[in-house]
Amino acid sequence: MPVRITAIRERSCRIASPIRNAYIDFSKMTASLVAVVTNVVRDGKPVVGYGFNSNGRYGQGGLIRERFADRVLEADPASLLDASGENLDPDRIWAAMMSNEKPGGHGERSVAVGTIDMAVWDAVAKIAGQPLFRLLAERHGREADPRVFVYAAGGYYYPGKDLAALRAEMRSYLDRGYSVVKMKIGGESLADDARRIEAVLAEIGPHAQLAVDANGRFDLDTAIAYAKLLRDYPLFWYEEAGDPLDFRLQAALAEFYPGPMATGENLFSHQDARNLIRHGGMRPDRDWLQFDCALSYGLCEYQRTLKMLTGHGWSWKRCIPHGGHQMSLMIAAGLGLGGNESYPDVFQPYGGFPDGVRVENGFVTLPDLPGIGFEHKADLFSEMRTLTA
Repeated sequence: MPVRITAIRERSCRIASPIRNAYIDFSKMTASLVAVVTNVVRDGKPVVGYGFNSNGRYGQGGLIRERFADRVLEADPASLLDASGENLDPDRIWAAMMSNEKPGGHGERSVAVGTIDMAVWDAVAKIAGQPLFRLLAERHGREADPRVFVYAAGGYYYPGKDLAALRAEMRSYLDRGYSVVKMKIGGESLADDARRIEAVLAEIGPHAQLAVDANGRFDLDTAIAYAKLLRDYPLFWYEEAGDPLDFRLQAALAEFYPGPMATGENLFSHQDARNLIRHGGMRPDRDWLQFDCALSYGLCEYQRTLKMLTGHGWSWKRCIPHGGHQMSLMIAAGLGLGGNESYPDVFQPYGGFPDGVRVENGFVTLPDLPGIGFEHKADLFSEMRTLTA
């Protein structure tokens, strides 16, 4: 029987919490959880691929249910198969989702498509009987490396959170094996943020590095004022100082901040990523790119972004995706990226690693699990299985 998708199911889930960054709070945050059900049977059960969108962008249930899922289900099943006819072809499914869509407008539909795309790749790797990272390495003619650098993202503003609590949080990340930690800035005054940064640096000492993230809050003058402060600290990076589409601000900032900068998590297409590389003054010898496949049309589009980077002289090692999810972790291992974000304490159960995987000296080693490996993270899979119960 030819392989086919029999259903695409979505459920919007609350991932709300009282934390905030410099721009938004997460008191009403949601995410879309998707299951792509196939007619392929393994161990007596249909193969199901799962996906979800990264935090910071709300669930896309309306777009998924009313537009993109139907296009896949209404397509000729044979048109969605790979050349062997024995597995699904993610690029053909992506093309079906994007049929009759005008170019541009990469705001919310990119998240809807990226969420389904994650589930499709999970299903494809499961049907192939491989971990996704090994499947990707094989397709790109690369040697798969299951060992991936990860950093701990946290340091959010939180009601009643004083410097002692911030220091304790960062210390807990070091105790769990991380060598790089990240905190938010821009949500309080520059002077208050300076005290917060210095408190964390005093806590972690020479044992780890600190990255700071402004979440796009600053105008150019404020971004420069922070740059003049931050350049005196031994930071891992200064992240997303201004609006993600203000490439001129990003380029101007390099004149005042010689250390590594990072941005890209809010650019949702290879065209926008290309504009950043063309006009944003990013430096391939030190800066970091944070494009997130789950928010930017999925892995199919992410591979186009990587191809663009190669054409502009960038190493894929300069990419450390946003999102803290297992999909980007698989991509990092399979395609040789520089690492991946990690959320040890927030946005659970969607962040983190398969059960039993531990951080050691800033790295995790991925086990050989079929697909993305969601089934081996018990708290996450208990949510996912409700879509097919």
